[in-house]
Amino acid sequence: MKKKFLGSMLLAGLVLILGTLNAAEIRGKITISPGEKAYTKGAVLLRPLGEETYEKSEIDDSGNYIFTDVRPGRYIIKMDLYSLTPVEKEIRVTDAYEILVLDLQIALSVLDKILVFIKDFSDFVWFPVMVFLLLGVGLLLTFVCRLLQVRRLIMAIKMVLRGAMHKDKLDKEEGDISPYAALMTALAATVGNGNIAGVATAIAMGGPGAPVWMWIAGFLGMATKYAEGFFGVKFRVKNKRGEMSGGPMYYARHGIKNEKLAKFMGMFFAICGSFACLFGTGNMAQSNSMALAFNDQFGVPFWLTGLVITTMVGAVILGGIKRIGGVSERLVPTMIILYFVGAIVIIVSNIANLPEAVSVIFKSAFSVKAVGGAMVGASMRQAIILGVRRGLLSNESGLGSAGIAQSASKSSDPSKNGLIAMTGTFIDTLVVNTLTTLSIVITGMYLKTSAFGATDGLTSTALTAAAFDSVIPYGGYIIALSSFLFGYSTLLGWCFYGEKCLEYLFGVGVIYSFRVVFLVLLFIGSVLQGVHLNIVWLIGDTANAFMAFPNLVSLILLTGLLGKTTRDYFFKKKKSRS
Repeated sequence: MKKKFLGSMLLAGLVLILGTLNAAEIRGKITISPGEKAYTKGAVLLRPLGEETYEKSEIDDSGNYIFTDVRPGRYIIKMDLYSLTPVEKEIRVTDAYEILVLDLQIALSVLDKILVFIKDFSDFVWFPVMVFLLLGVGLLLTFVCRLLQVRRLIMAIKMVLRGAMHKDKLDKEEGDISPYAALMTALAATVGNGNIAGVATAIAMGGPGAPVWMWIAGFLGMATKYAEGFFGVKFRVKNKRGEMSGGPMYYARHGIKNEKLAKFMGMFFAICGSFACLFGTGNMAQSNSMALAFNDQFGVPFWLTGLVITTMVGAVILGGIKRIGGVSERLVPTMIILYFVGAIVIIVSNIANLPEAVSVIFKSAFSVKAVGGAMVGASMRQAIILGVRRGLLSNESGLGSAGIAQSASKSSDPSKNGLIAMTGTFIDTLVVNTLTTLSIVITGMYLKTSAFGATDGLTSTALTAAAFDSVIPYGGYIIALSSFLFGYSTLLGWCFYGEKCLEYLFGVGVIYSFRVVFLVLLFIGSVLQGVHLNIVWLIGDTANAFMAFPNLVSLILLTGLLGKTTRDYFFKKKKSRS
C-alpha cells in the first residue's frame, strides 16, 4: 500500500515537473506604426483574466518581450508606457506546449510622445547628476556646519514657538514680516500636495522604499535649508518700493567674488525660478491635484474647482507679501494639525502592522530586488531617483526658495533666520511625509499600485485617500480638504517666489503682469486630467532641477563664509561663555 502511494506521488510530481518544463510561452515584438519600427521603451504586462496582479516582461533593445511558464487559459496582455496603455487585449493560451507569437503594434498621439520625451529627459537630468549634487551639497554643509541640524534643532524649534506666540521683539528690525511669518510663508509653499500626491506618486512608481530616500535627502537638506535662510538675509537688498528682496539670485550676485560668474549664476537662477513658478509644481501641479481630489470625492467639475481656486488665490496674492504672510501665519498650522490628526488615527488603528510596515519600507529602499518578488515596476535605482526628486518637490531644500521667503523677515541676524528656515524641512519631510508614508504602507494600500502590478494601480491623491478611507468613514474627505488647503497655501508662496525672480530680471514693474499670468496658468492646470497630467508633474520635476542647480553651485562657492560664521556664532561663543 505504501509503495503504491509513494509511486503515485512520484508520478504526480513527475507530471507536474514535465508540465512546468513544457509550459507555454508568449513572445513577440513591439512595433510602432506606421513602418513597423521596433519600440524599446516601457514594458509588457500579463495577467490571468479575473486576477489583479500582472507579470512583467522588459522590452529589449530590439523591441522583443517574452513570457515563459504560461499555463493554458485566458489572459489580459497590455503594454505599459509610463502609465500610458498604448495597447491592451484579451488572449487565449490553449496548449501547454504552445509558443504564441504576438507582435503588438502601437500608435502614439502627440501628447503620448510629449509624455515619453519629458519622462526620459527628466530622468536624464535627475540621475545621476542632480541626485548626487543634492545629497553631496547637503553632506558638505552638514560637515561644515558641524551637524547643526541635530545639535541646534531644539534651539530652532524654540525660536519657532516663540514666534508663534508673538514673543519676538521686532519693532526696530528692518523687514516686511516676522521671521515666523516668513517661515509660515515658506511652509505654505513647502507643505503642499507634494506631501500627499508627491509621496503617494513616489510610492506608486518607486515602491514603499522611496520615502526612505526622502528622509535621507531631508535630513541632509536641513543643513542646505539653513544655508539658504542664512544667505537670504545676509545678501538681501531693498527694492524701489521699500520691500526686502533676496534669495539665490542675490546671494549669487553679491556673494560670489568672480564678477562674471556671479552675474551669470544670479540670472540663471532667476530665469529658472520664474519658469518653475509658472509651469512647475508650485502652480499647475497643485491646482491639478486639488481639482482631482474634489472631483474624486465630491464629483465637483474640474473647471469649477479651478475657478474657485483662481479667485481665492487672486484675492490674496494681489495684496503682496504682507497679506500672503498674514494668511499663511493662520492657515499653515491649522492645515498641518488637521492632516496630522487624521494620519495618527490611521496609524494607531493599524498599530499592530507597524513593525511589518517599517520592515517593508526599509527593505524596499535598500534592496536591488523586489520585496518578496512582488514588485514589477520598481528598483533600488528607481526608489532613489523618485525619493530624492519627490523629496526636493516636498521640502524644497536645495531649491533656494527658503532664502527668498526669509529675506522678507524683520531680522538682522542671518544665523537665526537660517535656523528658523531649517525647521521647515524638519516639519515637512520628517513629520508630514512620514505620516503619509506610514498611512499608505500600514494599511497595505501600497500593494494596489502599479509598482506591484495592480490593474489600474492607485497613485497621487487617490492612493492617500484610499488609505484614509480604509479606516475613517469618508476619510477621503480629509484628503480632499487637506489637498485643497495644502495646494492653496503652496500657490500663495510660489507666486511670491516667482515675482521676486522676475523682479530681479526686470524690476518691480513686471510683478502685476506676472500675477495675472500665474492665475491663468493655475486655472489651466486644474482642468488637465487623465494620464497626461504626468506631463505637468514631470515638467515640474525638470524645472525644479534647473532651479536647484545654480543655487547649489552658489552654496558650494559660499561654503567657506557659511562655515566660519556658523562656527563663530553657535559654537565658539558658547565655548567662551563656559
